[in-house]
Amino acid sequence: MENLELVQKVVVVLICLYLSSKIIKYIWSFLDVEKDPLVVLVTGAAGQIGYALVPMIARGAMLGPDQPVILHLLDIEPAADILKGVKMELMDGAFPLLKGVVTTTDVVEACKGVDIAIMLGGFPRRKGMNNKDLISKNIGIYKAQASALEQHADTNCKVLVVANPANTNALILKEYAPSIPEENITSLTRLDHNRALCQLSDNLNVHVGDVKNVIMWGNHSSNQYPDANHAIVNIGVGHKLVKELVADDHWLNTGFITNVQQRGEAIIKARRLSSALSAASATCDHMRDWVLGTPKGTWVSMGVYSDGSYGIQPGLIYSFPVTCEKGEWSIVQGLKIDEFAREKMDALEKELIEEKNFAYSCLH
Repeated sequence: MENLELVQKVVVVLICLYLSSKIIKYIWSFLDVEKDPLVVLVTGAAGQIGYALVPMIARGAMLGPDQPVILHLLDIEPAADILKGVKMELMDGAFPLLKGVVTTTDVVEACKGVDIAIMLGGFPRRKGMNNKDLISKNIGIYKAQASALEQHADTNCKVLVVANPANTNALILKEYAPSIPEENITSLTRLDHNRALCQLSDNLNVHVGDVKNVIMWGNHSSNQYPDANHAIVNIGVGHKLVKELVADDHWLNTGFITNVQQRGEAIIKARRLSSALSAASATCDHMRDWVLGTPKGTWVSMGVYSDGSYGIQPGLIYSFPVTCEKGEWSIVQGLKIDEFAREKMDALEKELIEEKNFAYSCLH
């Protein structure tokens, strides 16, 4: 008899809890107010990456499924008609989160009220051009765009530079947008990070979603260094280090690095066009994790303003492993760096110092 009464009481409690949750959900539906739209600038929006990226933003892949957006699409005058076509397609996409689209060739108009700036536009690398040639061509572009962001964007605007050389372009932008917090100016190394995850998952014959915590140190360049020393794999009953599962340090220090470094060239050779879809996806990944946060126990690679961590010269835009929470990134501290990794990291630091010095000589 006592057991029956206990069961009845438990049933009553469960019914009450169920009804309470329904009532709370009903009341909350009246209180749930749509977020204000964020203004997202995409420069070079008429290009391949821009064409792949803007529907991802409009669908919520970058800022979340409940965040409305207004897109500001900027490109050069010869691409004005292409921008109009991109806008037509966005309208035809009928994206519920897309609250407006501005297409323009005027950098001032494009930067007004911007909350997030995705800098895809830049002078393209042409045959025979080295990084110094590219830097000298991009200085004027980034000076003008940085000045417009400085004067017209939101004071807490988050900036992601994608156009190469991304690290140094970001540094130029910082120079001419001094009121934008230094921690709000970043460069893209997430594409290289994702490529490294892909190479490891392929080698181990596991799903890419089960591999995490690879690191891209330093610069997005032909000398980039993907580091798998701290990467781990979900094996179903916990995690194991990639190094233990691969059990081939020679490959991790040679073929793995080369495959990541040369992946872009392999894609160009295969499709006769440069990476666009994967670059757009990586751009979404970078900004989504920055704004919404990285999963617990996971870090990602971002080009950020160096604070001297791991002995890297302060003031460079250098790629580090970071975690993100509440719109802020933090460099992962205390990782053990072996001699091979130290040599690679220092070489990339030297490369970025040389780029910085050359850029500043052009500026002044």
